Amino acid sequence: MTDNDDMTTESDDMTTDSDDIAIDGAIKPKLIEAKQTWARDGRLLTGATADPARDRLPPGQRLVRDWPVLDLGAEPNVTPERFRLDFDGMVENPLHLTLDDFMALPQTDSVSDMHCVTQWSRYDNHWRGVAARTLLELARPKPEARHAVFHSHDGYTTNVRLDQFDQPDVFLVHLWEGKPITRQHGGPVRMLIPRLYLWKSAKWLRRIELTGRDRPGFWEVRGYHNNADPWREERYG
Repeated sequence: MTDNDDMTTESDDMTTDSDDIAIDGAIKPKLIEAKQTWARDGRLLTGATADPARDRLPPGQRLVRDWPVLDLGAEPNVTPERFRLDFDGMVENPLHLTLDDFMALPQTDSVSDMHCVTQWSRYDNHWRGVAARTLLELARPKPEARHAVFHSHDGYTTNVRLDQFDQPDVFLVHLWEGKPITRQHGGPVRMLIPRLYLWKSAKWLRRIELTGRDRPGFWEVRGYHNNADPWREERYG
């Protein structure tokens, strides 16, 4: 499982979300059940911890050279014309961005590793996108905001603390290794929070909502860890 590769409970071969985004394929509930069993059984856990300042590879991880695609068979087709991104909730200035609006914001190149809860890691990924802090400066969180909830076009949600979102290495990315992020990997725009397991970096991003209370997302309510620190091996709750 990576990011929102395992999502929703739609059963039709093709459906649409509330923005009339076509979603191709069908979700496989048995795979969701299997991964909930992994959480109950503690599959892949080594019991080790590591120090990210010293140990680049988190416990139990193995290096890969490609970027594996793991999903449950349903993929939104978010065209440039239909792309929308809302940044709202507990903010003073809600944002409603088209893809042109998003691309007109300051763009930043970054390099970071990524770590999937299914035990693979990939070093030195080159990204381009908009820093989370850029959006926070524009939206101006209210004092009572404490958490961020990411909503995807396929219905997926995941949650982080606001201080985890408000970091210099967190981006909304649209390029990987110099090319547009593919639909299979959550393009045209997805989250990137490299310090956490990849399921926190939501694909097919539609909305960022700031809240006062924590609101666990799709995998968090199905047994996965609320915090998701790879070096503490926080795979499951």
